[in-house]
Amino acid sequence: MQNRTPRIPQQPASNHRAETEAELTVELAAVVTGARRRALRDGDQQIDTAHLLHSLIESDPEVRTAFDGGPQLARVLGYLVQRSIGYGLRWQGAIEDSGAIEVVPDAPDTGVEGWSPSAASAMEDAHRRAGLRDQGRAGGLDLLAALAADRQCRAVEVLARAGVDPALLADRIVEASDQG
Repeated sequence: MQNRTPRIPQQPASNHRAETEAELTVELAAVVTGARRRALRDGDQQIDTAHLLHSLIESDPEVRTAFDGGPQLARVLGYLVQRSIGYGLRWQGAIEDSGAIEVVPDAPDTGVEGWSPSAASAMEDAHRRAGLRDQGRAGGLDLLAALAADRQCRAVEVLARAGVDPALLADRIVEASDQG
């Protein structure tokens, strides 16, 4: 009998990745773990922003409340599920790079092993946002706001196709954090 599950090599943890993940809340660390598992299962070489968005929505109740109701959230999840079954095949094997951080041609290493340049940039922005609120660790809303702010990333493409205005979503998150 032949094993139908392709063997996917485990990604060794780099020091930079370990440091970045140590600065996450427990909830956001679970999101990263889920995104990594999703990327491996989908056969993607890197965690991208759509993986992060999918994992965020699945595991963080605060993130789900940032959307404009259940129907909007259902549309986003619908697109993310479609990605897993074929919608994102055009992304497979391609490095996501929205230009948010500078990448040297022919050297896609962002310093964060196993992350697309856009996903690495979103994580850095989430940490920056948490720091602006004097929080030691980034949370799910920090990451969602960072994803929505990168107009060229895959997560924003998914949001836009589902009828979500990324700028409005980011504003809603900022307003909520200012009130909280």
